Amino acid sequence: MDELGAHAAALVARHPRQARLRPVGTSRAGTPLWLLSVGHGARQALVVAGPHANEPVGGATVLRLAERALAAHGRDEYADLTLNLLLCLDPDGSRRNEGWLTGPYTLGRYFRNFFRPGFAEQPEWLPDGAAAAALPETRALLDLQDELRPFFQCSLHGVDIGGGFVELTRDLPGLAPRLARIAAGLGIPRELGPYDALYWPRLGPAVHLIPQPHRGSRTAAITEAAVDSTWFHPQPHGTVTAVVESPMWGVDAVEDGSPPTDPDTRLRTVSRTLRADTRLLEHLLERLRSHLADAPETARLLAPVDDYLLICPGLADAWDPDTDDGTARRLPQLNTGHLVALALSGRRLALRTAGLLHRLVLASGHDPAGVLPELDGLIDTWCAEYRDGFQARWIPVSRQSEYQARVVLSTCELAARHARVRPRSGEPGWGTEAAVPMHRE
Repeated sequence: MDELGAHAAALVARHPRQARLRPVGTSRAGTPLWLLSVGHGARQALVVAGPHANEPVGGATVLRLAERALAAHGRDEYADLTLNLLLCLDPDGSRRNEGWLTGPYTLGRYFRNFFRPGFAEQPEWLPDGAAAAALPETRALLDLQDELRPFFQCSLHGVDIGGGFVELTRDLPGLAPRLARIAAGLGIPRELGPYDALYWPRLGPAVHLIPQPHRGSRTAAITEAAVDSTWFHPQPHGTVTAVVESPMWGVDAVEDGSPPTDPDTRLRTVSRTLRADTRLLEHLLERLRSHLADAPETARLLAPVDDYLLICPGLADAWDPDTDDGTARRLPQLNTGHLVALALSGRRLALRTAGLLHRLVLASGHDPAGVLPELDGLIDTWCAEYRDGFQARWIPVSRQSEYQARVVLSTCELAARHARVRPRSGEPGWGTEAAVPMHRE
């Protein structure tokens, strides 16, 4: 995080007329939240990096975007634009991932050093609405959105294992073919059916519409529905939000749009595997829990473990074609890429949980419950399945961030073309363009 801020400060020092750096809030630990702004145009665009602690690519992307905007100073497409780049929304959580950030980039190293806070401490989520936003990082972002009233907001995310995709709060016709060209040019697989958009409308290959938010449970927040979030908070200003996902380890099979062979059998296998993994991890946690110290760091690591173990059975039931409790939602028609994405996601939840339990043991200074050999064996076995069974391949950071930067700029251009401008109070000169009709394939 310090290195990211230093790079931004150096950039401002080289371009003092076009670039500014200012704090817009502080984290729970008192770390400044830095906003890098480039340009002086009337139209404001906001790009948020680091909303999830284990997804660092956004930091490299915002610096790349800043350099690109500065190099293009004076061009017509940037003349009326101010590009606002929030360097990292969750710097405290990001610091807890430093054990793998410097490489070597292996799946085992990543999951053994993985950290992501519990759902209630993820600053993009508003489980009780904006008025009740408790986290200072969340409040800083909401205040920034209300200050800037951006026509375009982009949230930068990273997929552990899989492919790239985009989620939008409003359709931007033409994005899907642009995304396809960018991904193909950089060798980035597109994830046609990510599990968190499984029930969402499809706007094109690897482009999905985020449903209007409603109050929901933790499970709903990452499975079937969009709950209140900072993605929708600026919508009254006419803002369109894009969530841009870039993969760290790519799996080519996630962009296989062919009809699957025996999908029900494959779904049963995914569901059965997730249930078995969950029971195993619950047993390990049961053995470990009574030996854990009552300390803040223990609580931070336990919260996401409990969250994952809570949602996994519900996911397994939702994906199981034989489960019908009267409330389960009907699965959409699935292609081969969907099934691969579901298999990757189930195993990812298990690996994240195992990695967090591994960190809990190491943080205690010893292994009082004797679970470390079992956790190491699970992590090694499951990572080998990713590597050998799914041919997961590391994508260099430079390519991850270049892909993400190109997608952001392309999406921003489309958002500017289709912008809905909201009149400000007391400013009758501001008009409202007609809304762009919803387009679906």
